[in-house]
Amino acid sequence: MQLILPTSRQLLHLDREFYCFIHFSLNTFTDKEWGFGDESPSIFNPTQFDADQIVLTAKAAGMKGLILTCKHHDGFCLWPSRYTEHSVKNSPFRDGKGDVVLELSQACRRAGLEFGVYLSPWDRNHPDYGTPAYIDYYRAQLRELLTQYGEIFQIWFDGANGGDGWYGGANEQRKIDPTVYYDWENTWQIVRELQPNAVIFSDVGPDVRWVGNERGVAGNPCWYTIFDNGCAPGVANEHNLNSGNLDGDKFHIPECDVSIRPGWFYHETQDDQVRSLKNLIDLYFHSVGRGATFNLNLPPDRRGLIHENDVAALKQFKAHFDATFNNNLAQDATVSNHNEDTVWYFDYDLSKIGNCNVVELREDLVYGQRIIKWELEAFLYGAWQPVVSAESVGYKRLIRFAPICATKFRVKIINCKAEPMLCGFGLFFEPSIDTDDKKVETEYIKPDKAEKVDSRTIVLSFNNPTNIRGIKYLPKLDNVVSKYHIIFADESGKAVKECSGEFGNMLNNPWPQVVFCAGVFSSITFKAVDFCVGSVMSVDDVAILK
Repeated sequence: MQLILPTSRQLLHLDREFYCFIHFSLNTFTDKEWGFGDESPSIFNPTQFDADQIVLTAKAAGMKGLILTCKHHDGFCLWPSRYTEHSVKNSPFRDGKGDVVLELSQACRRAGLEFGVYLSPWDRNHPDYGTPAYIDYYRAQLRELLTQYGEIFQIWFDGANGGDGWYGGANEQRKIDPTVYYDWENTWQIVRELQPNAVIFSDVGPDVRWVGNERGVAGNPCWYTIFDNGCAPGVANEHNLNSGNLDGDKFHIPECDVSIRPGWFYHETQDDQVRSLKNLIDLYFHSVGRGATFNLNLPPDRRGLIHENDVAALKQFKAHFDATFNNNLAQDATVSNHNEDTVWYFDYDLSKIGNCNVVELREDLVYGQRIIKWELEAFLYGAWQPVVSAESVGYKRLIRFAPICATKFRVKIINCKAEPMLCGFGLFFEPSIDTDDKKVETEYIKPDKAEKVDSRTIVLSFNNPTNIRGIKYLPKLDNVVSKYHIIFADESGKAVKECSGEFGNMLNNPWPQVVFCAGVFSSITFKAVDFCVGSVMSVDDVAILK
């Protein structure tokens, strides 16, 4: 098989391993995931914004970098761009003289973290989106970000490519061909010109690829090499992105992106839904532990701070991480290796005995990803006993197993593309995790009657007028609503309130979303206007908030 080698910038990026995303914008104040583009900059007003608190929270968790959503799909810019009025310069933040990008980039420098930027290709505010003029606008803003804020370690381009939007008041749907519209090769060349050491992220690299889901889980196994023929940001096979291709012709580092909460932006209703210690540690094993990088989103709240619950979860994560990985039982092992026909053996004689339940392998990727299949064996009861068997190694491979105690271990390379270049071996003991997570459950009101009118409409009704706070949509993986229309009616059946909208980012992240509409009602009619997956509503897809 052909050996595809990484670039020097890719090798440096793998060493970053764990960094964070910061989703912070107008959506923080509208309680949305995807803004429509018609929101006023006047609502952006984080009165206690503290860039150092955000950055130091990430650093204390062991992260090495921070990527800021400088512009999300609503087009609002967190820096005073000279190319649009839809930015912080027309907000109350710092009396219109603020620059979130500058403050966070400077805080990163002070703390020793690297700084990265995300600039959404889709812009639901700009009147020229969908025309060639928008590409000039987009590239001009990209140049601003790459020239005004110092060294950038990663530029993040996603695959959200057009749809409904405000578009300067047109209020219409605009479709583009993502394979040609952005002229990515020339757009990426701007990055190479202005930030030559930065890695470029998109579905198809060219340096770092999306892992194909927003659950933070890489494939098992996960190969760096991949075929990307005919693909573009927003146009790629998610399974292929997740696992790569053993014999692929491009070297793209997989990045696992996931939020510490169900949503990417801050929502007060999710304060009790921050990921547990066990879940965060599992995510690390399923991302970095499979050779990928781990990009964990930390959404600042409306104050402009990382919420106390998120901070507490990250402290727990770091304490458990240190307790596990600060003591490598194989650090002083005597190492030898030999091969028998096509099988390679790497032997490790430990200087002291101790319980272990995690193995770490590392491959010298300067020479490419070579190891295909391997086993770990321990010398127990006078013979070599199998412990774990797996495929792929890469930058780092972490696998848990039942605790054992031995002084001799060996790694058996059963299949490889070329002579294996194993450069790291570790044995660790991971303490147990108390999984008794006591979370406050949201209180729901059970309707007296739940009726399915047709495949897209359900009606929830009460025998007596009832005071409610709103509804929560609970998507199922095989049926996911993207747009809705809700009618709240009184005893006579007359509509008292109506609301329409969309559940943003439901295709990649189908999590429960809330529509607040407080009042006293006798019935609620939920209509699915459009689906991103499936086409059928169920009576248990909607819960009523008390």
